[in-house]
Amino acid sequence: MFCIPLFLLSPKLHGQSSPKYSNEFLAIGVGARGLAMSNAMTSAVDDVTAVYWNPAALTDIEYRYEFSLQHASYFGGIANYDYVGFAYAIDEGSHFGLSLIRLGIDEIPDTRFLFNSNGAIDYSQIQFFTSSDIALILSYARGVTFGDGRQFAPGLTFGANFKVIKRKIGPFAEGWGFGLDVAAKYRLHKWDLGVMLRDVTTTFNAWTVNQELLDTTFNQTGNDIPGNSLELTLPKMQLGASRSFTLSDKIDLLTSADLVFTFDGRRNALVKSAVVSMEPQLGFEFDYEDRFFLRMGIGNFQRVKEFERDLTTGESTFWSFQPNMGVGIYLDDFVIDYALTDIGNVAESPYSHVFSIKYSLEKLPGLYSQNKRKKKKEAKDEN
Repeated sequence: MFCIPLFLLSPKLHGQSSPKYSNEFLAIGVGARGLAMSNAMTSAVDDVTAVYWNPAALTDIEYRYEFSLQHASYFGGIANYDYVGFAYAIDEGSHFGLSLIRLGIDEIPDTRFLFNSNGAIDYSQIQFFTSSDIALILSYARGVTFGDGRQFAPGLTFGANFKVIKRKIGPFAEGWGFGLDVAAKYRLHKWDLGVMLRDVTTTFNAWTVNQELLDTTFNQTGNDIPGNSLELTLPKMQLGASRSFTLSDKIDLLTSADLVFTFDGRRNALVKSAVVSMEPQLGFEFDYEDRFFLRMGIGNFQRVKEFERDLTTGESTFWSFQPNMGVGIYLDDFVIDYALTDIGNVAESPYSHVFSIKYSLEKLPGLYSQNKRKKKKEAKDEN
């Protein structure tokens, strides 16, 4: 909990040993619902994907068991992103979660031996390898108790993630990492408030490089061979607020907003400084009878350089943002979500199609929960 002030006091020291964008595969997000709402999920999440967005929200799940799967292809199918999640209600006020995330690029050509001893090209010597980033996340959430320890404070929960990270670049290098996230969620009248502190203790990745495989190639190009190293992922804080509005007897609107604070120096974000950068994320979800959903979101605000300078205005840069959208269908215990989202805007067809499914078992009667359907019913009763 004391890491953030330390980084604020000494950003230059940590900046020298910490890359600005470390373990970025864990910043993509999981679940088509969250991606369609531009990742504004810190306070809005209420299902198994809370393992990623805010583990404290695991107690909002209204089933004893919940499973989720997702697959997405990015950059024209070059990169594959997969996620599987599981949540389990241990007792009245606590939940356990488990998730696995993988971002991989397969069949990368290894052309080190493309030329034979006679200097001729020999395509049969080309081998292939895989570059992959994998994270295993263990989560726990519990409501706050008071009095005799058996009653739960309404709407207040805390959660934590323990992450094990394995990154591998073929036979050339691999890294192991460990990290911790902590989070909280609170129900205040009609509002949901959430906070997520990612990598709160600083996540460490220890890299081991197989220099023998790289020695010949690097010597020929005159480059220094990279050695074993320690990569640090600095803390990130996300604050979220959301609220549901009843538009009619059958239509509701969920609005959600997140503020993401990074402490690794100046980033290309909406608000930036030498110490802290801040980026907003906005999400909206319309639902019809709590069964059909239309979602949209705005995020990823960046200052983009204009290479062809406008001679009239003199502007050389402009602000851009990333819109996302999606739909969802709830079939009782089975949910199908779709998102039209963008991870980098670098392909000819910039938007990516993301599908995810969720399956739930054994609905819980009256457990400590602030799940979405219960909140909507309360809002309608108050109106």
